[in-house]
Amino acid sequence: MNDWHRVFTQNVLVPPHPQRARQLVKESTAFQCVLKWLDGPIIRQGELEVLSEVECHLRVSFFDVTYRHFFGRTWKTTVKPTTRPPSRIVFNEPLYFHTSLNHPHIVAVVEVVAEGKKRDGTLQTSSCGFGILQIFSNQLNSPTSASQDKRLRLYHGTPRALLHPLLQDPTEQNKHMTLIENCSLQYTLKPHPALEPAFHLLPENLLVSGLQQIPGLLPAHGESGDALRKPRLQKPITGHLDDLFFTLYPSLEKFEEELLELHVQDHFQEGCGPLDGGGLEILERRLRVGVHNGLGFVQRPQVVVLVPEMDVALTRSASFSRKVASSSKTSSGSQALVLRSRLRLPEMVCHPAFAVVFQLEYVFSSPAGVDSNAASVTSLSNLACMHMVRWAVWNPLLEADSGRVTLPLQGGIQPNPSHCLVYKVPSASMSSEEVKQVESGTVRFQFSLGSEEHLDAPVEPVSGPKAEQQPARKPPTSPSSPPAPAPRGLAATQDSPVGPGLSISQLVASPRSPTQHCLARPTSQLPHGSRASPSQGQEFPLEGGISHLEAALSQTCLVLETSITERLRELPFTPLHAPIVVGTQTRSSAGQPSRASMVLLQSSGFPEILDANKQPAEAVNPTDPVTFNPQKEESDCLQSNEMVLQFLAFSRVAQDCRGTSWPKTVYFTFQFYRFPPATTPRLQLVQLDEAGQPGSGALTHILVPVSRDGTFDAGSPGFQLRYMVGPGFLKPGERRCFARYLAVQTLQIDVWDGDSLLLIGSAAVQMKHLLRQGRPAVQASHELEVVATEYEQDTMVVSGDVLGFGRVKPIGVHSVVKGRLHLTLANVGHLCEQKVRGCSTLPLSRSRVISNDGASRFSGGSLLTGGSSRRKHVVQAQKLADVDSELAAMLLTHARQGTGPRDIGRESDATRRRKLERMKSVRLQEAGGELGRRGTSVLAQQSVRTQHLRDLQVIAAYRERTKAESIASLLSLAITTEHTLHATLGVAEFFEFVLKNPHNTQHTVTVEIDNPELSVIVDSQEWRDFKGAAGLHTPVEEDMFHLRGSLAPQLYLRPHETAHIPFKFQSFSAGQLAMVQVLFRASGGKPIAVLCLTVELQPHVVDQVFRFYHPELSFLKKAIRLPPWHTLPGAPVGTLGEDPPVHVRCSDPNVICETQNVGPGEPRDVFLKVASGPSPEIKDFFVIIYSDRWLATPTQTWQVHLHSLQRVDVSCVAGQLTRLSLVLRGTQTVRKVRAFTSHPQELKTDPKGVFVLPPRGVQDLHVGVRPLRAGSRFVHLNLVDVDCHQLVASWLVCLSCRQPLISKAFEITLAVGEGKGVNKRITYTNPYPSRRTFHLHSDHPELLRFREDSFQVAGGETYTIGLQFAPSLRVGEEEILIYINDHEDKNEEAFCVKVIYR
Repeated sequence: MNDWHRVFTQNVLVPPHPQRARQLVKESTAFQCVLKWLDGPIIRQGELEVLSEVECHLRVSFFDVTYRHFFGRTWKTTVKPTTRPPSRIVFNEPLYFHTSLNHPHIVAVVEVVAEGKKRDGTLQTSSCGFGILQIFSNQLNSPTSASQDKRLRLYHGTPRALLHPLLQDPTEQNKHMTLIENCSLQYTLKPHPALEPAFHLLPENLLVSGLQQIPGLLPAHGESGDALRKPRLQKPITGHLDDLFFTLYPSLEKFEEELLELHVQDHFQEGCGPLDGGGLEILERRLRVGVHNGLGFVQRPQVVVLVPEMDVALTRSASFSRKVASSSKTSSGSQALVLRSRLRLPEMVCHPAFAVVFQLEYVFSSPAGVDSNAASVTSLSNLACMHMVRWAVWNPLLEADSGRVTLPLQGGIQPNPSHCLVYKVPSASMSSEEVKQVESGTVRFQFSLGSEEHLDAPVEPVSGPKAEQQPARKPPTSPSSPPAPAPRGLAATQDSPVGPGLSISQLVASPRSPTQHCLARPTSQLPHGSRASPSQGQEFPLEGGISHLEAALSQTCLVLETSITERLRELPFTPLHAPIVVGTQTRSSAGQPSRASMVLLQSSGFPEILDANKQPAEAVNPTDPVTFNPQKEESDCLQSNEMVLQFLAFSRVAQDCRGTSWPKTVYFTFQFYRFPPATTPRLQLVQLDEAGQPGSGALTHILVPVSRDGTFDAGSPGFQLRYMVGPGFLKPGERRCFARYLAVQTLQIDVWDGDSLLLIGSAAVQMKHLLRQGRPAVQASHELEVVATEYEQDTMVVSGDVLGFGRVKPIGVHSVVKGRLHLTLANVGHLCEQKVRGCSTLPLSRSRVISNDGASRFSGGSLLTGGSSRRKHVVQAQKLADVDSELAAMLLTHARQGTGPRDIGRESDATRRRKLERMKSVRLQEAGGELGRRGTSVLAQQSVRTQHLRDLQVIAAYRERTKAESIASLLSLAITTEHTLHATLGVAEFFEFVLKNPHNTQHTVTVEIDNPELSVIVDSQEWRDFKGAAGLHTPVEEDMFHLRGSLAPQLYLRPHETAHIPFKFQSFSAGQLAMVQVLFRASGGKPIAVLCLTVELQPHVVDQVFRFYHPELSFLKKAIRLPPWHTLPGAPVGTLGEDPPVHVRCSDPNVICETQNVGPGEPRDVFLKVASGPSPEIKDFFVIIYSDRWLATPTQTWQVHLHSLQRVDVSCVAGQLTRLSLVLRGTQTVRKVRAFTSHPQELKTDPKGVFVLPPRGVQDLHVGVRPLRAGSRFVHLNLVDVDCHQLVASWLVCLSCRQPLISKAFEITLAVGEGKGVNKRITYTNPYPSRRTFHLHSDHPELLRFREDSFQVAGGETYTIGLQFAPSLRVGEEEILIYINDHEDKNEEAFCVKVIYR
């Protein structure tokens, strides 16, 4: 018994915070943490000098950051000696635990403790630092799974500092936390599923070492001694308890009488009022019996009902009565409590720390009414309560295998396995030791073992009923489940049936307080051995008991149903999409133009960029590094920035010289900062006479604006765009964001062909050189590579073209440099002419708090003027018909009834006609005398009077009908607060509304919002993080709102209490204006405050632009790969070895956008699935990437353009002409159109030039396709209106080209240089008997040219083909195919020439 007491007293756990216990219980997760070594001078030099024999060890404790609460039990490593100077201290100790508190704020605190002897020989310990070990990641329900080594940063001080109120979360970022330099702890943390079979032996939140002996586990194999790495369970044995009797001192009757009296006294002392002792009665006497291993209950204790032995003698059979009578003779005449059934304990293990624990409980009930017999079960349950009165513990291994056992009962304040208060024991001051053993009561029973097998053998895999008792992966069955029926050989007597182990009080008795009811958890989820509070040890919820009763009655049916409805196990599989790496579309090199290009640009007459003083802007080198100083940028006196973009020239490159046509006109599209997307006009490419060769990288074409008649402007060349970024444009506090935008972002520019409307390519330029840093103006000239991204498909994705497991063959991504763009960027500073509402001096934090103090008074006003007179204290009287258009229309209708049509109800017409009527009345009054003399009839005057009376009646009825609504609308202005919110796409705009209860009574306020984009922040940690980012210091409340599923949240307000309500507005739609109303409704349904938000959506920043061309009415599936996380602009600094979580949102709800969590160090992909529309529709949407937990600020914003094109599938042979026809349908007017293609060397159209497309007509467009190389790729075909430069139709030609059979192969070696090339000859023999005409083609026309493109040769004769190889500037090899086609352009033969350049 001493072993059980030693283990029990050494492993007492501190329970988690009560608020944490209220949350939903999750499945427990096991972890293994290995503390490897400690690096750095962690021990202070002063301690090393004062102490001798300095040693070091680590202490680990659980900590709840939300509630600042330590729980569990502190675990210590072995003590390790230190050296001088301090170096690495190796521990290598494994640590195991399991917990169901799956929350990021549950952390482990590691403390480094040094201990040594002082000069007087006494031992002194001191804390050297501590670290915070994150167990769970920021994503809920996802524990940290990385198993590689990690470094834990250590802080100065002791872990007790975490209890200080100044240490707000996030703790690691608090200014009061100071890192210990060059000191860290190496560790690993990973889930440990192998520990799950031993969950019933280890309580939750208990830190144990792998070297510690756990009762119920066999020792580990080998020399490691780690028994928890692969735990092996000892084989259980089954014990039986019969003839169980409880004897209480001095007698059962006197014991219970004193118990009732003390219960009444306690009820009165607690302030609950007097309780009639006669009405208080004992409802049940219950016994809990369970097996305890010193750490916790192995299974949940069984619950049985005890009855007085005399009641049993009167109701049971004679055989059982004789058994009771014989046992009562030994009880000295005192009545005992008897168990009428046999207890079966199948979880016993032969270990000194395994013991059987008996707990005696009393259930009290007091009838609610005078007639106790009429009280219902519900009324009894409302007043039921339970108390533990005695308990006992017994180790069966210290006794014989069978026989009678007598144990003394214990009580009082000493610790017990349920960790709850127990009824007092009698005073033992005058008693002897023999009397003390029995005066608290005794328990007697008959014990027997049900198995004689060897107990130390490891548990083998079992099946059948044994497997249900002890599964391989999950914890054992909850102890509240009914005990299994006894074997037939050990069956109980007829008078002692084995019931489910649940009494009526468990089904109807409720906890004493709501707190205990909240702490009670379902029995299927309660961890074994977890006894955090007395309520958990005493209360069992109704649902748990009923569910276990049903499970015991139909175990076979449940097992059968589980096997039938078992789901298929999903294999780990990731769809294979060729990822598009962010930045590869614009990875072109950017640099300063050469000196030769600068000479040409200088002489071309481009306008000069001047500063505010008409001086040339300072030129900076774009290749020089930039030092960004935010303070210097903010202190600049020139508050306004004029951004200038000057497009100068567009040059051709040598790599694009395959005979492709060079565009005549171009235009550019881009988006700068939050300004709307810009599209430049068409610019003419004018070739310079003195331009160099394209291969030299010199300037070849400059850009000149094109006039409306199609000729280029004779004025200054180039094109300029200017953006004014000043206080009138920027929001409060946005100036720093704009400076950061210039420092870290790149501007992406798309270059388009002005005639064919085809995308030429994209270029990107860094804008960090536009930071003036106090200078009046700066400019930087760039030479940018324009890169075109082509997607080549290995095999066309047609029906059945899939690989195993549904994978589609990948698509290759190729980038080609199309040209070089010469661009000048400039930033010209200007003085701010006028202050715009003082927004530059408005603190950012003030705009985050909205108060309704100004809306607490009524300003008066007219009922029919809406809110126009709200700010006026003097209201001028006006005619009702003048201020209400609806009423004016009604009056006019009566006046003009039957004289005209009913289209006069509009406001403008009604007001105009009424003014005409007034003018007519005035003229009639002026000419009244003459009209009277002319004999104005009295009947006409009566008609006018009658009409006026009718109008007055209409006005009175209208006022009566609208009075209530108008008064209520005007009075609501007294509690209405208006606020304008400037929001940006994807950015969470945080603000707080100060809500005050104006009444003298408390209210439960419901927050009703009419727009889903505005929400209340109900998570206290999210609220705290937003306040930290906004710099607010208003208070944060835990559990502020009462949540009711999908219903509106509620909060409680005391009389005249003020509360800060946190809100978050986040929009993913690209709208411009939104109106949001928030109604704060009190308990009676009346509003106490109204918040009207006017949301103005600002243009947002776009970091990357993707443009995809896809067949119409199909799904586009793409994977976009993120670059390394630390290279992304605005990415937060994460811990070493860990990447922050990535979240993705899309502005289009019909687009499926997601990302998957991968292992550390692995690249992250963003998967897109978009449904394309009909051709030529363009679908635009935004993809927003977040790296923070709350999706507050986007790290990247991508704009995606999806062009839907008509798909045309062509299967052909390389070098051979394939013909097809496309149907053109005319529009409503006559159009002059022309067909353009992205690969003019491989695709030809007929008609070739400009032709007329008749209105509503049908015409064929003949297309000839001759691919030069084998493979699968896309070719774009556009039909453009040449007059309006509009896209009429567009096709996506999907080529699936196979290579012809090669009949001959040649090899030639050429020297690398600037020569004119090499001429060679090959022969070809006509295999036909007649004269034939043959055509020659090559797959590399830029490397090989023919002396004649076609030739004729007689039958059977040989012809010599002249070849001219162009020179090459690079060393390497190239295989060139020569296609010999017949007169129908069908391939006859194909030769392969291998060219080696040396």
